[in-house]
Amino acid sequence: MKLYLAQHGEACAKDIDPERPLTDQGREDIERLAEFLARAGIEVERVIDSGKLRAAQTADLLAAAVAPLVELETSDRINPNDDPGAFDWEQATGGQDTLIVGHLPFVARLASLLVVENPDRPMTSYRPGSVVCLERDSDGHWQINWMIRPHLLG
Repeated sequence: MKLYLAQHGEACAKDIDPERPLTDQGREDIERLAEFLARAGIEVERVIDSGKLRAAQTADLLAAAVAPLVELETSDRINPNDDPGAFDWEQATGGQDTLIVGHLPFVARLASLLVVENPDRPMTSYRPGSVVCLERDSDGHWQINWMIRPHLLG
């Protein structure tokens, strides 16, 4: 099983737009990321976002590339300061490869919780639009398979 933990793309500042939609740069970054993931053959059975506009826009763009026939889901347990231990990833994913689109520090803390069982031990260094692929082995342990940031895609 694989979990793809994505931080939403670059968003407008709250004082510019309180809804915080993606900026033009954020949208471009996510579109490049989506193309990269599609070319790499990444496919998921579930896509979950926080429901916040920037995460929903990011999830829409990524889902078009990696899960075109999948209905997007929303979770109220993956907001920026939510406790990753309270997010029941097993129930949320149903054991299927899943893309989770959320926010910092939540996605970074979830990766740390799954990999080293300590959400406060940093394992990744996210930037807007980054995605980390975690893979669960046959013994039930999680590993970081890879991480990509939009600026690496040109």
